[in-house]
Amino acid sequence: MTAPLEQPLTTRIGPRLLDLPAAVGLDTHLARFGPPPTDLGQLIAWVDSAGLRGRGGARFPTAIKLAAVARRRRAIVVVNATEGEPASIKDKALLHQAPHLVLDGAAAAGAAVGAREIIVAVERSAVATMEAAVAAADERRMAGLERLAVRVVGTPSRYVAGEETALVHWLNGGEAKPTLVPPRPFERGVSGRPTLVDNVETLAHLALIARFGPQWYRRAGTAEDPGTTLVTVTGAVTHPGVYEVEGGSSLAAAIEGAGSAMDDLDAVLVGGHFGSWISATEARQLTLGAGSLGSAGAALGCGALVALPRGACGVAETARITRWMADQNAGQCGPCVHGLPAMAEQLTVMAHGGRAVDHARNELLGLLPEIEGRGACRHPDGVVRLVRSALRVFATEIAEHHHRGPCAPSGPWLPTPSIGGWR
Repeated sequence: MTAPLEQPLTTRIGPRLLDLPAAVGLDTHLARFGPPPTDLGQLIAWVDSAGLRGRGGARFPTAIKLAAVARRRRAIVVVNATEGEPASIKDKALLHQAPHLVLDGAAAAGAAVGAREIIVAVERSAVATMEAAVAAADERRMAGLERLAVRVVGTPSRYVAGEETALVHWLNGGEAKPTLVPPRPFERGVSGRPTLVDNVETLAHLALIARFGPQWYRRAGTAEDPGTTLVTVTGAVTHPGVYEVEGGSSLAAAIEGAGSAMDDLDAVLVGGHFGSWISATEARQLTLGAGSLGSAGAALGCGALVALPRGACGVAETARITRWMADQNAGQCGPCVHGLPAMAEQLTVMAHGGRAVDHARNELLGLLPEIEGRGACRHPDGVVRLVRSALRVFATEIAEHHHRGPCAPSGPWLPTPSIGGWR
């Protein structure tokens, strides 16, 4: 693992996701959380009452996904631990540290939708996480705890490989690229069967709701953003890692809890490479709630928070990760194949500075509406959102680049890992 998991909750409110300090066996897990519930007839109603939303990025209501699959027969549950977002490690860390909690959630979801099989999909480069998942599945099978067949598979290291249609397509023997919908996975997914695709953190929350109920779940967070959520805090912080915070917590407090003073920052990237830049001044006024972040044109998404220090060049950082996101495209539509590299090119001109900056900015402003909403998947929309936020937050820096040239080298502060193939 590359970073620790921390527990900055100011008051303990019963067992939560990070209650175990390190990876433990089944006996210790059961001693802490109790046995998995067997009466799951009301689980979907409980999840709905709890207000649980998916933690993979879109924050879609989990109960709606469960109900859509439950109306069909012979379902499959896919635990999505691909986590292609480079600024996030929360799902891999949680599956590594608390695999039994995640598998409890998958089993409960499987019982609720009538599934016969669970597939745990982990990015194949995360070897330790895969090993932890395999060991936990074996331990549960030997203990007679798991009623469903469980298999762990390694997936390609591509950004869009975790998109649910891409993951299903890969599990069916194709490339890990998004496919056109309909049909959606809940209608016809793995092996042509209705498929529930939920991410690791979502299923861990579901396991706790199944044990303790929706009222208990809502004892943390706010009415609009109930429960807790995991955030990966990186960048200019002294203690990067995965933290569990209550819904609606202060954005500034999450950053400061990881060891950074907001006065030392220029901006915060919320939601990772698919997210939005927020100035440090604006970040002080926001919470990690959907409404608060939405007012700033942002969303928590995968829960990645990256602190950018004063003196770093937000324009150069955005140019670099836009180029990386362009290289991650699936090559299936014009907005990705042509539009994203063109955006990266104009941002690179702006990062280099000089008299071409204004022309590049105008070219970029013309590209954004031509790309947004026209892709075969949501990948280009996320890059447009990132770039549009950079033009707003770093407007002063862009003007300085025109008059004074580029910023002094700093960073890089955002990861752009090497990529693999589609299979």
